[in-house]
Amino acid sequence: MTTEHDVAGPVDFILLEFDDPTRLDGSAAGALLDLVDQGLVTVLDLLVVQKEADGTFRGIEIEELTADTVGGIVAFAGARSGLLGDEDLAEAAEALAPGTVGALIVYENAWARPFVAAVRKAGGELVASARIPADAVNEALELLDAVD
Repeated sequence: MTTEHDVAGPVDFILLEFDDPTRLDGSAAGALLDLVDQGLVTVLDLLVVQKEADGTFRGIEIEELTADTVGGIVAFAGARSGLLGDEDLAEAAEALAPGTVGALIVYENAWARPFVAAVRKAGGELVASARIPADAVNEALELLDAVD
């Protein structure tokens, strides 16, 4: 019998870019910690990437950071599943603008475990999946509101 402990929820990644690391007050990390505490997501990997103005980049170990500089993100020190490697770090850096800091986060949608288990128990399987960016959804909702 398949239970929610035998399955994983969908796994996603996001790359966040911060143009001014001095503005990091810990609220974003706190919101992520809240999601983890509620059991909604499980952070599998979290990499911090610094891209210099000249385009060079480096990965920053979370253990090197302090709560004063990045807030609650230090709680994710050691979040490593092995899903990300040097190639992923380079791809993330390529996507970042020069002079910024990025956070590459791989997370499991843990809230979906019971649903995945129920689908499997019923003999179902996922055959397609897509993500609609939040900006596109917000824009569509704003257009609907403008019509009303």
